[in-house]
Amino acid sequence: MRRKVAELAGVSEATVSRVLSGADNVKEETARRVIEAANKLGYVPNALAQRFALRKSGNLGVILPMLPKVNLFSTYYFSEVLSGIGMTAKQRGYDLLLLFREPHEPRDYASLFRTQKIDGCIILGAQDIPSERAALQELRDGEYPFCLVNQRFEGEAFCTVDADQRMGSYHAGKHLVKQGYRRIGFLNGPAEYSNSLDRLKGYQQALKEAGLPYNPEHVLVGNYSRKSGYGLAEAVAKLVESGEVDAVIAANDRMAIGLMQGLKELGIRIGEHLALVGCDDSDVSRMTEPPLTSIRVPFYEVGCEAASRLLDAMTENEPPAPFEIKLPVKLIERASSQVSLATRD
Repeated sequence: MRRKVAELAGVSEATVSRVLSGADNVKEETARRVIEAANKLGYVPNALAQRFALRKSGNLGVILPMLPKVNLFSTYYFSEVLSGIGMTAKQRGYDLLLLFREPHEPRDYASLFRTQKIDGCIILGAQDIPSERAALQELRDGEYPFCLVNQRFEGEAFCTVDADQRMGSYHAGKHLVKQGYRRIGFLNGPAEYSNSLDRLKGYQQALKEAGLPYNPEHVLVGNYSRKSGYGLAEAVAKLVESGEVDAVIAANDRMAIGLMQGLKELGIRIGEHLALVGCDDSDVSRMTEPPLTSIRVPFYEVGCEAASRLLDAMTENEPPAPFEIKLPVKLIERASSQVSLATRD
């Protein structure tokens, strides 16, 4: 059979053997002819050998941050996005290769392509810091296919898929204003994440349209963890007790829930003394007391969209043209933002 493959491909039997054994000293075009001839004759070599021959790994890489003391797979954001990526990749015949990045280790994403570990990659948890920008620029300059999820970089043309974070906090602010609140605080995440900046802009836009002043002292910063929300409870309590704040928008549900727990210990009850809105609409937002009003973010769909667009480009064997996709969000009203008028007076 190998002789027939060699004749059809126009190469020697030795070349066929090298290609089907996964040797790397064969030109890509020659390897492609051999694989096509083998398939046409019904001689299907080992799948791994095919991938080596065609300089393909069959892996879609997903780069994740390694966060101390955080189980990423138990967090709503990461589990939903990864489910969307994984389902789409499976449907397209790709395996996922999860790659964890330590907070301070060098970013060298291009080496993953050079060593043929991955054919394309999706990056979660990217930060707007010099080392990250340099690594992404290297990917772009090398024409390696990659896509960012939930992060964009001002002044850079990368492929990004995200939810409309700005509209989420804008809708939250509009909702609170409609309920009668006029002293709205904001609990944000770190500025190196673009979604933190987008959510802050949405909050500011809602205040401006309502004719309410923006006070930077009413903006507190956590790190998107429940612990950070809990740790800021004392600062929020002081703002509530002084009458400076009667409602708070938190940039994710984990911080909102931590804040809710901390305030409860200080004698401030959500739904009685303070209105609270979270972001994500995670499963636990329905289980708090009172249930948490939250911005529903389609993280699963974000993962599907990122994987689908990237795999489309990989199938065409061309680097994807830069794109920026934003999926719509929706405010889900629950009891946490329904403080009575009597309580507010």
